[in-house]
Amino acid sequence: MKHFIFLLLFFISFPTFKSQRSDVSSGLPLKRISEIKSFLKDKNYNQDLAIFINFKIHSGKYRYFVYDLKNNAIIQKAVVAHGEGSVLKNSQDLIFSNIDGSHQSSLGKYVIRESYFGTFGKAYRLDGLESTNSNARSRAIVLHSYHCIPDKESYASTCLSFGCPMLSKNAFNETSKLIDQSERPIILYAFY
Repeated sequence: MKHFIFLLLFFISFPTFKSQRSDVSSGLPLKRISEIKSFLKDKNYNQDLAIFINFKIHSGKYRYFVYDLKNNAIIQKAVVAHGEGSVLKNSQDLIFSNIDGSHQSSLGKYVIRESYFGTFGKAYRLDGLESTNSNARSRAIVLHSYHCIPDKESYASTCLSFGCPMLSKNAFNETSKLIDQSERPIILYAFY
C-alpha cells in the first residue's frame, strides 16, 4: 500500500515538476510571461509578441527571448550585451541604473519605437515605461547590433555596451523583421 501511495504521489506531482524544470531551463520564468500578458491587456501594444531579456543569465548564454504570447512559445533566442557600467568588480552580480553616463543597463518594460540608421546601422529607439528606465531615450539606449556579439552561446562573456541591448547582426535582423511587420509597438522587458 505504501508503494502504491508513493507512486501515485510521484505521478501526480511529475507534470508540475516537469513544467517548473522546463521553465527554469528555458531562462524565461513563467511569472514574467504572465506579468507581461497582464500588462498588455487592453493596451495598444502588440498582443501576440513580447521580447524578454533575463540579465540573471550569464552574458555568453542565450538570455534574449522573443516570445509568442498566443502559442506560448519562444520563437527566438539570442546572446545580448549589457552595459559595461553594470559589471561589479570580482562579482557575477550586475547593477543597474537609469542615470545618463552610468553606462549601465536599465531594468523594466520598454516600448520599441521607430527605427533609424546611425553609428551601428539600423537601430530601434526604446522608450522606458518605468521609473527604472524612464531616461532610455535621453540616454540614447537603443536596440541595435554590434560585430562583437556572437550568434551562438558560449561560456565566454560577450562584449559590453554603454547600456544598450546589443545583438549579433543575424539575431538583430531576425528580430527586425518581426518588429517591422508589427502593426502595434512591441514591448521589451528587461529583468534581473
